[in-house]
Amino acid sequence: MTNKLYRHSPACAGATFLSVFNFRFRVAGLLLLLLWAPRLFAQPAAAGGPLLTPAQFLGYELGSRFTTHADLLRYVDHVVQHSPDRMKLQRYGQTYEHRPLALVQVASAANLSRLDDIRRNNLRLAGLETGPAATAGAPGVVWLSYNIHGNEAVSSEAVMQVLYDLANPQNQQTQQWLQNTVVLVDPCVNPDGRERYAQWYNRVSNRQPNASLYAWEHHEPWPGGRFNHYFFDLNRDWAWQTQQESQFRLAVYNQWLPQVHADFHEMGLDDPYYFSPAAKPYHEDITPWQRTMQNVIGDYNRRVFDQNNWLYFTRETYDLFYPSYGDTYPSFNGAIGMTYEQGGSGRAGVRAVKSDGDTLTLAQRISHHHAASLATIQATAERHDQLLKEYQSYFSQARTKPRGPYKTFVVASGNDPGQLRALTQFLDRQGIRYGYAPRRTNARGFNYTTGREESVKIEPRDLVVSMYQPKSTLTKVLFEPRPSLEDSLTYDITAWAVPYAFGLKAYALRDRLEGSATRPAATAAAPAATERPYAYVARWNSLQDLRFLSRLLQQKVKVRVAQRGFEAEGQQYQPGTLVVTRTGNESLGTRFDQLVRQQADSAGVALQAVKSGFSTTGADLGSGYVRFVNRPNVAVVAGPGISPTAFGEVWHFFEQQIGYPVTVLGAEYLRNVPLNKFDVLILPDGDYSDLYSERSLEALKTWVRGGGRLIALEGAAAYLSNKKDFLLKTKPAADSAARKKNPYAALRRFADAEREQIGERVQGSVYRVQLDNTHPLAFGYGSTYYALVRDTLNYRFLPEGGWNVGVLKRNSYAAGFAGRKAQRTLTDTFVLGTQDMGRGQVVYLADNPLFRAFWQGGKLLFGNAVFFVGQ
Repeated sequence: MTNKLYRHSPACAGATFLSVFNFRFRVAGLLLLLLWAPRLFAQPAAAGGPLLTPAQFLGYELGSRFTTHADLLRYVDHVVQHSPDRMKLQRYGQTYEHRPLALVQVASAANLSRLDDIRRNNLRLAGLETGPAATAGAPGVVWLSYNIHGNEAVSSEAVMQVLYDLANPQNQQTQQWLQNTVVLVDPCVNPDGRERYAQWYNRVSNRQPNASLYAWEHHEPWPGGRFNHYFFDLNRDWAWQTQQESQFRLAVYNQWLPQVHADFHEMGLDDPYYFSPAAKPYHEDITPWQRTMQNVIGDYNRRVFDQNNWLYFTRETYDLFYPSYGDTYPSFNGAIGMTYEQGGSGRAGVRAVKSDGDTLTLAQRISHHHAASLATIQATAERHDQLLKEYQSYFSQARTKPRGPYKTFVVASGNDPGQLRALTQFLDRQGIRYGYAPRRTNARGFNYTTGREESVKIEPRDLVVSMYQPKSTLTKVLFEPRPSLEDSLTYDITAWAVPYAFGLKAYALRDRLEGSATRPAATAAAPAATERPYAYVARWNSLQDLRFLSRLLQQKVKVRVAQRGFEAEGQQYQPGTLVVTRTGNESLGTRFDQLVRQQADSAGVALQAVKSGFSTTGADLGSGYVRFVNRPNVAVVAGPGISPTAFGEVWHFFEQQIGYPVTVLGAEYLRNVPLNKFDVLILPDGDYSDLYSERSLEALKTWVRGGGRLIALEGAAAYLSNKKDFLLKTKPAADSAARKKNPYAALRRFADAEREQIGERVQGSVYRVQLDNTHPLAFGYGSTYYALVRDTLNYRFLPEGGWNVGVLKRNSYAAGFAGRKAQRTLTDTFVLGTQDMGRGQVVYLADNPLFRAFWQGGKLLFGNAVFFVGQ
């Protein structure tokens, strides 16, 4: 309580006395606080003191408030320091906001002393290390991941109790389990998101938590705490590893490859608890043993929940199909991967009234995750022998009898070197082995480019990924052209094949082909040996080229882009080729050559030095068709109404992928921003109905007409469609002639409603977009681009005044699930293009080329919209 003297405002001569008294009182109080701090905050005096419970250490009961990430790690340190013979703490990386990422390794004293031998034996069981492997006497390995979604914050509260139970020497049950189990605990996968949520909640909650859902503490503001710093969903990033947290975590995960992995989440406030077995569809490469063990571990959980009369459900909602979740990715790496979901999530706070009138508390949510954690450890301990044997068999089958019709995947060496380099880096992160074709051969297989089974030619130096390797199941899942879907009611996208995602020419072969481990000789990236070339020329094909352009522009190097193809000194160059001439860059003086070459080397771009500005065919380098690339001042809108993930994809693209400055404009004050300060304005996916009134829209059009470039993605493009002066229009609704003929067509069964709706949806399917690659928006592409379509696009082709750069024609489907009605709609449909408006342009991207940052093939297209359109 605040002392009355602090609020007193004396107007008499006694003020001086009171001020001195206040000062002395405060100093005395501070000294007392420092003296009594250990008792007030229940801090241990030293590591040699007693092991404290979470409540004793924190000074409050678990479930009474949300613990900050810093305090969570302080308690983790405390437990580890008090259990040096049974626990080790590994700091394995940090977040974008520089918070540490930690892993606690827990084992019996005997097993902890040989922990690295156990880890390496695990890899030998998988065939990823050479040497004899043993299952007899080896412990099972279980990895528990908490709080990958930041505002699903209960799991990082529960993990403190889990760690205490594992460290407590008086807990005979857990100590017995540790005889046969190594437990790897990640107490918080997403510290930045968790801290965003915890700080907000602790700031706005009432002194006594208010259970009413009308209370402020139950209305988390944009963007919410679910995502990481760049607003990416880390639970969709396991396979792709586009985010820093995922890259650090998966590097450690692949050093262990546990037999069991459990991922702890939260769902809707009114939902009970979910644990395995999972729902259909199961990916066909989830083995019978993995399905069986899902049921077994589910039984361990069920017994605990039945004993406590806790509600739960299984086999619904959460399937095992999309490969980049915390349950599926471990499953495709030999583990029993599982998702656990507790009702509550960010809206629940500390107390919340459910629709049935009961009050859900944070303490209840903690107890459920705590119980599921211990049941999972128990199942691993009591089934460790069988788990290890089946684990070894899983990888033995993978090496000797790989699943699926295709035994080899080949990526053509003629693809862009930058994209090939990105692919090999991706494979290295996965632990997928690859080699190179030593000679020219003919084979039969699936051609990703044509979408057909046909005869294909394998050229020397083509990249070869054989299925006869430990990671063959993961390889199959990531490369398979068309995943088999047993049930269309799935949770996420249904197509993701790596050749489509990277935009690479590739083949899936039915025959076994082993590549040479010897890497082919690298082509020289340095320019031709000439002291002062007329110009440097760089092809435009990949993200690496975008990075090169970004760095040159920021170094104030004048860069030109070829609007048409040309031939110079025996080399063919396509539209989009970058041309850096000496003329125009005189201000750089003697630094010019070194600067351009250094930036090319840094970005991984191959330069060609030309001695003349004359082109054998096409425009000369001084032609008006070789235009300057202006350095654009770019802004992107963020805030309420905007999809956080869609904004994050744009933000991450500029900051982390190409390193180009971008100004983030808040939606709350956008109306007050002078847009003439910017050349490019990006509207990510979202609902713009509150942001752009008719008056605001007129101001936006005025800016475009004055020379601005507006890039509208997905929902932003949909919002602009059918509005005055914007050429994008939706197609008219199809006439339901069938219903007119059949008066009973409107009679439907309620139970069929979900499946009828799926017929109108496209579940993240791959479509072949036909491109006009003479337009700057499509520079660097061939005649097609593989897009991951996630919405039923329903737009007319742009009329005169617009450019239909990318469209879907008939038979454009390549892979994934799309309902029958959706397939009809996704025919003769506009996907991407531009519209001239005065001196400016509107770029419509009805499909998002930056989706989750893993769809590499679309990034150059987005770069074209930013740097080339309207030049």
